[in-house]
Amino acid sequence: MEFKFTSKTEEDTIELAQNIESEKFPNMVICLRGDLGSGKTVFTKGFAGALGIEEVITSPTFNIIKEYDGELPLYHMDVYRLDGKIKNLGIEEYYHKGGVVIIEWADLIEDYLPKERLDIKFKIVDDERRILIIKPIGEKYEEICEAIL
Repeated sequence: MEFKFTSKTEEDTIELAQNIESEKFPNMVICLRGDLGSGKTVFTKGFAGALGIEEVITSPTFNIIKEYDGELPLYHMDVYRLDGKIKNLGIEEYYHKGGVVIIEWADLIEDYLPKERLDIKFKIVDDERRILIIKPIGEKYEEICEAIL
C-alpha cells in the first residue's frame, strides 16, 4: 500500500510532518529518500518543531547522527557520506532507544533498516512542488497513514 501526497510549498511538507508527528510512538522509524534539495530536511524540521524541539534543525551530514530532546527524543541521521558502510556505528541501536528516528538517504543503508517503518520518497516536480510517496511497512505505520492521509 502506498499513499501519494503533493506538497505545493515547504509549509505543506511541514504540515504533513506535523500530522505524522501527532501519531508518533516510541521507537518510530521514518526513512526519507530523495535527491538533494527535495525536502527531506524540511520534513524533519516540521516533525521536530511539532515535538517541541526549539533547536535549529540542519542536515547532520558531517555528524551522521544528531540527538534532540523533545516530547520524545529525536534521532536525526544523514547517512549520505557513509557510502553504505555503517557496520560499527550502532545505528540499529537507535531503533530501540524509545525515541523517533528519522533517516535521510535511507536507501543507502537498506539492509540495516528495521523491518517495520515509514518510507517517504520525495520527488522534485519544480522549484516548489514535491510529490511524496509514502509507504507504510507494518501495521502501526499503516494505521498512521490511514488516520492522516
